[in-house]
Amino acid sequence: MTNLYTERLLLRKMRTTDSASLFKIWSDPEVAKFMNIDPFTEESQAVNMISHLDKLAHDNKAIRFSIIKLSTNELIGSCGYNFLDFENEKAEIGYDIAKEHWGNGYAPEAISALVENAFNTLNLNRVEAKVEPENINSIKVLEKLNFTWEGTLRQTEKSKGKYIDLKIFSKLKSD
Repeated sequence: MTNLYTERLLLRKMRTTDSASLFKIWSDPEVAKFMNIDPFTEESQAVNMISHLDKLAHDNKAIRFSIIKLSTNELIGSCGYNFLDFENEKAEIGYDIAKEHWGNGYAPEAISALVENAFNTLNLNRVEAKVEPENINSIKVLEKLNFTWEGTLRQTEKSKGKYIDLKIFSKLKSD
């Protein structure tokens, strides 16, 4: 997978050497609140997550990128295709940004690059995102990018021991 560039960001394949920076992000309870993980307590958890995501990438089932701020070369988050379905030409995306970088437009900028890559390079027809209804910031990002809210999947996943609803948003190549 090639690197993706935006005006301010580099999205490059996640590496094990990113573990310290990603641990810092994934150990923040506010960032992990809407991720299907408990906040990490050890850097080894980040190493294991990167290895897991790398295996999924190797099997062509997912691709995860580290988000690098070009002006400082700082890793500020991650994003990617959590699930790739080439048979049906669709992908599910996910993303996280370090709390100190919230509100600066980095998430929409990174997701725009993912969507463009999905349609123009991976030749997908649909990009979708599933978001917990309480994750207002993430919903605002998707609305800003003109994703369409399709509805709420009731108690569709188990997260942190309980069933959760997820709002599903999508963007089609034809949109």
